[in-house]
Amino acid sequence: MTTGRTGSTLLPGDVDPATLVERMIRVDHAGEYGAKRIYAGQLAVLGRHSAAGQAISHMAEQEQRHLDAFTKTLGDRRVRPTALMPLWHVAGFALGAATALLGERAAMACTIAVEEVIDQHYANQAAMLGGDEAPLRADIETFRAEELEHKETAVSAGGAELPGYELLSAAIKAGSKLAIFLSERI
Repeated sequence: MTTGRTGSTLLPGDVDPATLVERMIRVDHAGEYGAKRIYAGQLAVLGRHSAAGQAISHMAEQEQRHLDAFTKTLGDRRVRPTALMPLWHVAGFALGAATALLGERAAMACTIAVEEVIDQHYANQAAMLGGDEAPLRADIETFRAEELEHKETAVSAGGAELPGYELLSAAIKAGSKLAIFLSERI
């Protein structure tokens, strides 16, 4: 368990620890909102009654809990949300609907790709947070474990077996990384 202070490994020229934590909260709020919108798009196409729809509904419920936690943290810490929320509202739904239109495996491939990026993102954040941010780190680690569950659910549903999986996955990962970069800053 990390007991040092947040930002103790920062280098000259890096943002200060307070800004670092604000960026983390901002981007995590945006990411959970985007995930909620992806699942909303998938459910709009696939419905809730198929096996995939039921799995997606469960994942969406967990994403809503994550979003609620980060929404509360935003308010409690007076961190502004990203100005890109309207874009993530549309883009998340569009990504979800588009992958679902390609079929259940494509919807699951989307989940795998997004969750692989989020796994690394949350792991990096947890490593940067010191003992002074133990509650935030605990939330991030809990949410990371649930995101990994989502990935495993999607793998079990055949998402990685989709023809063209590597191409679709690479595109979604690139988009997710760009969204992270922008949401931290804007």
